[in-house]
Amino acid sequence: MQQQAVEHLDVLTKTGLKTGVSKPRGDVHRDGDYHRAVHVWLFAERTQELLLQRRASCKDSWPDLWDISSAGHISAGDSSLITARRELEEELGVILPKDAFELIFISLQHSVINDGKYINNEFNDVYLVTTLDPIPLEAFALQESEVSAVKYIFYEEYKRLLAKEDSDYVPYDVNGEYSQLFDVIEKRYKENTVARSLTLQKQISRYAPVSLSAELSGLSDLDREALGLVVKAAAVMDEIFLLQSWYSNPALRDWLKEYADSSELNKLKWSYYQINKSPWSSLDGDVAFLTTADSAIRLFSNATRTVRDWKGVEYRAAFPVSKPAGANFYPPDMNKMEFDLWKDSLEKDEQKEATGFFSVIKRHSEFILDSHQSDSTGGSHDLFIVPYSEEYQPLLVKAANLLHKAGDITDSPSLKRLLHSKADAFLSNNYYDSDIAWLELDSKLDVTIGPYETYEDKLFGYKATFEAFIGIKDDESTAQLKLFGDNLQFLEQNLPMDSAYKSKDVSAAPIRVIQLLYNAGDVKGPQTLAFNLPNDDSIVKDRGTSMVMLKNVSEAKFKHILLPIAAACVAEEQQEHVDFESFFTHTICHECCHGIGPHTITLPNGQKSTVRLELQELYSAVEEAKADIVGLWALRFLISQDLLSESLLKSMYVSFLAGCIRSVRFGLEEAHGKGQALQFNWLYEKGAFVWNTEGTISVDFTKIEGAVESLSREILILQAKGDKEAAGLLLQKYSVLSEPLKVALKKLETIQSR
Repeated sequence: MQQQAVEHLDVLTKTGLKTGVSKPRGDVHRDGDYHRAVHVWLFAERTQELLLQRRASCKDSWPDLWDISSAGHISAGDSSLITARRELEEELGVILPKDAFELIFISLQHSVINDGKYINNEFNDVYLVTTLDPIPLEAFALQESEVSAVKYIFYEEYKRLLAKEDSDYVPYDVNGEYSQLFDVIEKRYKENTVARSLTLQKQISRYAPVSLSAELSGLSDLDREALGLVVKAAAVMDEIFLLQSWYSNPALRDWLKEYADSSELNKLKWSYYQINKSPWSSLDGDVAFLTTADSAIRLFSNATRTVRDWKGVEYRAAFPVSKPAGANFYPPDMNKMEFDLWKDSLEKDEQKEATGFFSVIKRHSEFILDSHQSDSTGGSHDLFIVPYSEEYQPLLVKAANLLHKAGDITDSPSLKRLLHSKADAFLSNNYYDSDIAWLELDSKLDVTIGPYETYEDKLFGYKATFEAFIGIKDDESTAQLKLFGDNLQFLEQNLPMDSAYKSKDVSAAPIRVIQLLYNAGDVKGPQTLAFNLPNDDSIVKDRGTSMVMLKNVSEAKFKHILLPIAAACVAEEQQEHVDFESFFTHTICHECCHGIGPHTITLPNGQKSTVRLELQELYSAVEEAKADIVGLWALRFLISQDLLSESLLKSMYVSFLAGCIRSVRFGLEEAHGKGQALQFNWLYEKGAFVWNTEGTISVDFTKIEGAVESLSREILILQAKGDKEAAGLLLQKYSVLSEPLKVALKKLETIQSR
């Protein structure tokens, strides 16, 4: 008879981090080592009942008592979500996909039983699976060595039994951490729909609806025909972006759209979802404005053994209340330590792909579980790389076909090259040639489409989201801005940092001004005024970057947002200095300054790297702050060189102040808002921004120049050194809602400002 392998558990620190040591399960409980387990609760929505299991009499802890629907230790090397799915299948015979499982909280359980021989110091990942109806009891296939029976119980009754410590039930502290289970259920199903509708109305009202228009008369007939195909390809970027945000996001979108007209509340849910393109509110620190109870109902007919006249498990497609830092680029239960250990085991080329823009990271164990295959990987690591061209293949093939058709039609040679090369890139996963084609685009019809920005990856800042911007080039405005692109090397040479860190071959940045017609993909929440691309450091080093200004969006933002903010928050005597020219010119300089300063760097040990790789998840906020503050420094420098009019001097600083307050409203979880809070608080600390007694803020023109230069130097040097610790400390100290910002934001609650 084959001896059963002894289960090993990872030993954790008191804060839940892996120590690198694993021990047999019995030894872990004998010694009281910290370890991790999963709790899976099945909740029937219509009856408001939780499923309980009776633990088998042979169990070494709490035998014969009623307990969680399903639970189990996370074995050494295994992951949380895979364990949760596996335990549900092994103990109850219920097979469900990952989108049925919602991680609702993590609890730390301390208990000592069996006369001190069983010490339980356990971190529990608590999952909720929400089904529409109770699963018929005869559908369960119970694992006799673990479970002797199951039953459903009304959740409030179960809470009452736990509160009085009924001896038939495994104890949980319903007044402590475990109260969260019951709080989640109660909040979702006893909500005040009137109050919720009012909250959603208030959230929606923060955005100002604006109709944009652009003149198409300059387009040739062939480009007009191509435009229709490009817009269809851009719409595909929306589909990909929804998947990149969260794996159940497309199902949620379809469900909300289908039921939008069924009630006023559902209409509001759908309206706010369309702004955020996910269940998380961009302006509220990515806190969910929806819950899994609002989500799509999905049928899984093969979830259990067959029961006559029962069609199968109908469940809610789940999403967590807190937005996952890694979005859907990484397994939801993967942490940085696991990724870094795996990455360090890879060859150099594989490491580059793992940390590159155009791949997702997946688990072998998930693939094995979903495909019902045996584990034949033979490797010591569970993670593996999937290129975008494979992960999103059906959608990218569709978009590529549309772009090829548009490329065949257009009579603009540079646009033809861009569309064909971008279509090829979608299928090859090599974007270099298409990004060069984008840099060299000179067409009345201006197209940006593909994976670019990395803001959505808050875990590392590695992975790019798909987006599209389609507009009509404004030739007159473009010609006026040549000054900025032509002087990038001049600005680089004079940056306030040591010459050793300066680049000697900064490429001029072409600037294109467009009137926006259509955008798609990662354009959720507050709308951008401009963008500077590409972000690939190898292309930036070889060819530089190009900037696209969205002039009609900028004009709308200035009129509907910046002027009302200035009227409420800027000292009355300085409000006259807030003007569109300064606002627009600083936006240009901001984007240009993404192209200067440190990018490819040499670390103290002599190793070559990039700022993005070294700062990881802090990169986006620091880089946005750099572009802002160095952009302000650059304007002052160009004025001192008589390249810009001195009439900008006061207006650029006051307009910048109003812009700081505008961007902080994006929330401190978002890179631009975090970066602007850093700048505001630094300038306030240095006395360059003055908080007046009436609650308004003004600029001290005698101190602003020095304060701007000092912060520019601080950020540029930490980037040049790749100093993540210094970046973290800088953001920790200054990216906060200081009292002047709190007062300003309170004043703006009634102003639409996006």
